[in-house]
Amino acid sequence: MENKKFLAFQIIYLLGLSFVLYLSVAVANEEAVLEPLAETHEEQNNMQTYIVWVKKPVQKYFFSKSHEDLESWYHTFLPTTIASSNQLKKPRMVHAYRNVATGFAAKLMPEEVKAMEKKEGFLSAHPEQILPLHTTHSPNFLGLHQGLGVWKGSNYGEGVIIGVLDTGISPDHPSFSDEGVAPPPAKWKGKCNFNGTVCNNKLIGARNFQGGQTTGGPPVDNEGHGTHTSSTAAGNFVKGANVFGMANGTASGMAPYAHLAIYKVCSEAGCAEGDILAALDTAVEDGVDVLSLSLGGASVPFYADGIAIGAFGAIQKGIFVSCSAGNSGPFYASLANEAPWILTVGASTIDRSIKATALLGNGAEYDGESLFQPKDFSSKFLPLVYAGANGKQSSAFCDAGSLGNVEGAIVLCERGGGVARIDKGAEVKRAGGAAMILVNAETDGDSTLADPHVLPATHVGYVAGVKIKAYLNSTSNPAATILFKGTVIGDGLAPKITSFSSRGPSIASTGILKPDIIGPGVSILAAWPVSVDNGTEGKATFNMVSGTSMSCPHLSGIAALLKSSHPDWSPAAIKSAIMTTAEVHNLEGKPIVDETLKPADIFATGAGHVNPSKANDPGLIYDTKPEDYIPYLCGLNYTDEQIQVITQQRVNCSQVEAIPEAQLNYPSFSIIVGSSEDSRSQYYTRTVKNVGPANSTYNLDLFVPQNMGMSVNPQVLKFTEVNQEITFEAEFFAQDSAGKDGVPFAQGYLRWVSDQHSVTSPISVIFASK
Repeated sequence: MENKKFLAFQIIYLLGLSFVLYLSVAVANEEAVLEPLAETHEEQNNMQTYIVWVKKPVQKYFFSKSHEDLESWYHTFLPTTIASSNQLKKPRMVHAYRNVATGFAAKLMPEEVKAMEKKEGFLSAHPEQILPLHTTHSPNFLGLHQGLGVWKGSNYGEGVIIGVLDTGISPDHPSFSDEGVAPPPAKWKGKCNFNGTVCNNKLIGARNFQGGQTTGGPPVDNEGHGTHTSSTAAGNFVKGANVFGMANGTASGMAPYAHLAIYKVCSEAGCAEGDILAALDTAVEDGVDVLSLSLGGASVPFYADGIAIGAFGAIQKGIFVSCSAGNSGPFYASLANEAPWILTVGASTIDRSIKATALLGNGAEYDGESLFQPKDFSSKFLPLVYAGANGKQSSAFCDAGSLGNVEGAIVLCERGGGVARIDKGAEVKRAGGAAMILVNAETDGDSTLADPHVLPATHVGYVAGVKIKAYLNSTSNPAATILFKGTVIGDGLAPKITSFSSRGPSIASTGILKPDIIGPGVSILAAWPVSVDNGTEGKATFNMVSGTSMSCPHLSGIAALLKSSHPDWSPAAIKSAIMTTAEVHNLEGKPIVDETLKPADIFATGAGHVNPSKANDPGLIYDTKPEDYIPYLCGLNYTDEQIQVITQQRVNCSQVEAIPEAQLNYPSFSIIVGSSEDSRSQYYTRTVKNVGPANSTYNLDLFVPQNMGMSVNPQVLKFTEVNQEITFEAEFFAQDSAGKDGVPFAQGYLRWVSDQHSVTSPISVIFASK
């Protein structure tokens, strides 16, 4: 265990990172004596929601599957105060879980939690986290064309139910029409909490868990995020979709004939961990096939991660779970949702831009983007001013109220500073500005976004911004204008990694390569609950939004397509198919680049960019059963009780043959080379299953990572049956130069190639030795 910690800290040091250490909530040392009296207002104010994990119920509860009996068991852990006739106005018990976890969420005081620890069956408790949200043409960009590839015939995700945990939904949007959609499968048990007849064969379920409202009102989307992600995953075909006339075309989700079940767990303030678990618990019971979560928090051990725990309960029931990687890039070790039973999705661009070009008084032009492109904006030159000319950082970021009079000028604002991009334009407009040029910070590189700005604007990259500033300082009368060029398709560098997409390596489990995959997450056009024209209320329309929140539902919908085509595939099999068929080159046939326009590394891309049609026919898969994760969790040196929280099973690691993280039958390899001699030569096995032609022969193709040696045995895999499995062994051995040349990590791949298929496993190597 100490060795693993040492290696982990070395890794973070070598990559020049920092991360927050989470401290447990301090509680009083003295024992609390709980009397059955009504709580005072002061006590009520000191309460917070705790997630409490307990052992599987015993005695009379053990044999009962009744929700009421299980909740009665949970109530035995609560303090005696709630048994008093003087109840709180709001019940202490917020949620009781029965499918994906054994435990509950309850309003408690720290001393009550301390007293609860002495009760038989108690495992652990922690204050719930509030997790943030990770916030048209993309189907065509991914090769999804009607009648071709994975959309060939009638497979548009028919019969598959996608559960979306988000901010709710706008049910009357045309993206959620059920035209062409079959009735839900007989297994569906969910409910629709909207009034009237808005639920249909497309939108088959809608519940509100936000704020503990397990039976609350309808899950109306007041933010837009949930409507956007739901339509990205499974929106129906809508002709003439556009924003301000830009990106006009037919919009659809990845699985346009799949069913949607909506679980509202978030508001603008965030997503409460207890609500997320309650929604996951209900979704499993309702009968969903795929779960999509565009939200997540900082890295924590899996036994303290509500999403990881709920997702494990889901995969035990054969439900696929897709989650966003987070928007904390381009920094390393910034991932959310790291568990190996989750598909962790990073964000990339598509080949479409909404081009707006900054033209300077010296004739130089710099291309940027803006979704709002007014036709009446004059191309004549206007004064160009720098928002931070007064020396104030808040002004440079165009924070609210920070600008003086900039009447009639084009204002250059810096990206960042905790100020939303659109809000910067609103401040320029308030101060009388005619237009805005938004420039990237160095960390954002060339990554630009098409936003629905409130005034004429363009968003340009870092290098362009440096040159524009240099011009501004070179003349006493700087001037500029903006040329709006509309929708442009054909960026040969797409897909590019965007700057905000979170990077690996994983902190919670460095021996698993994360993210798993990247998908479209930049300037994605999808459904929106209101008109984006200055935020006015109006009929449902479309909006462009960016984030790994957008890439996650792309993969959720693609998983639904694969589930529809291969209903017998496990969640791990679907993940394997997605990862081993991923693309590592852009449209120009060159390696995928990042925000610096240099080749992106493996901690940004994972396996690469998703290719749905290839994933539908992968040839070989790396499969994993839920029970296979127990030796892996033991290998993480988790305690038996911590593993029980995750798996809902009684585990004794002393009787389990624990495995290193990299021994899990995963579609990728993550190798750590330390200073100890035993880490310099490592052996791992993998088992592949043939899901292609019965008689198939695969030959080995290796790209060995720098400063490493590799051998694989056997080097030829010969299959004679469908679903036949073959195990191979891979040895990784560090060369004498490993870790001595200042290179903190290296990458490569192991590929099995047949006449019809290419099955690729990416390899990352971290050199933790000096």
